[in-house]
Amino acid sequence: MSSTYGENLKLSIFGQSHGPAIGMTLDGIPAGLPVDIEKLQEFLNRRAPGQNDWSSPRKEEDKPEFLGGILDGYTCGAPIAAVIYNHNTRSGDYENLKNCPRPGHADYTAQIKYGGFQDAAGGGHFSGRLTAPLCIAGGLCKQWLEEKGIQIGAHILAIGECGDYYFDPMDPEIESIGDDFPVLNPEAGIAMREYIAQAKAAADSVGGIIECAVTGLPAGIGEPMFGGVESRIAQILYGIPAVKGVEFGIGFDCACIPGSQSNDDFAILDGKIVTATNNAGGILGGITNGMPVLFSVAIKATPSIGCRQNSVRMNAMEEIPLEITGRHDPCIVPRAVPVVEAAAAIAIYDMILGNTQTDRRK
Repeated sequence: MSSTYGENLKLSIFGQSHGPAIGMTLDGIPAGLPVDIEKLQEFLNRRAPGQNDWSSPRKEEDKPEFLGGILDGYTCGAPIAAVIYNHNTRSGDYENLKNCPRPGHADYTAQIKYGGFQDAAGGGHFSGRLTAPLCIAGGLCKQWLEEKGIQIGAHILAIGECGDYYFDPMDPEIESIGDDFPVLNPEAGIAMREYIAQAKAAADSVGGIIECAVTGLPAGIGEPMFGGVESRIAQILYGIPAVKGVEFGIGFDCACIPGSQSNDDFAILDGKIVTATNNAGGILGGITNGMPVLFSVAIKATPSIGCRQNSVRMNAMEEIPLEITGRHDPCIVPRAVPVVEAAAAIAIYDMILGNTQTDRRK
């Protein structure tokens, strides 16, 4: 398996959904960076399960135990290692699924690739449970970026047919995101929660779209051709289970309008070069242009649903009906919001660590 990310920092994630623990190691981090454990825990709590009607009833505290890399509240230059111990596991819920792949899950493809040696309980290493250690690393990177004046915030742009306001692409109002339910428009949040409740009552699930903004990034970050900002952020975003699409700026809409409308004119504001619009999402040629970086992420509906579906019994090569029981989110989008922020923070901090910029010729 490839569970390591990074060019300048190296993030490795380990563990399985119903194993004894999950965790991460983060190497390449400079010594002397402050670490606020309380603030990190607040960030992890945003992702933790079992807190409301729209998340899995599985109860996990998700309190990380740091094994190395942090000393007296600062990084010490050694690799940072942390674990989260799993407590509320129920592997027995998956006994009857070892030979019957669940539609929408990686059960079948994992069986083909790993020959039955994979941990199938709760999806094993493919589970969204592994986004908890991702959020440990991302929560730390987010703190270090904030020290540099770089802010990252995301909100639910849509769940089903219910839509929130878009960020202002010139000045994203990150501080306006709701605390209990991450939207800009509280009325949209109410409609989304009702939509999730309806899906839950029908033993079904729903997906949605998350919009993320990064402010305070200077121009000049990114390494084309294959180390551009879009490439690096998209790579880690696609490591999040259920992510099925990513677009930057106006994304696919730029294919439907002429260049005279999609191009962002340059201007000078307060002695700085800026763009008059931000259709590009703050990135040109894979390099930041100093404007806010904006991207959206499509999250598919939770594949574990109580509705009757069709599957196969692999050892007998026969088709069977399948009804999934157990503890599952009717909508993972609200809990995925901090995961998207974490992924963006890791990618951006990695790029900043390795950023090179040539002095302008006289």
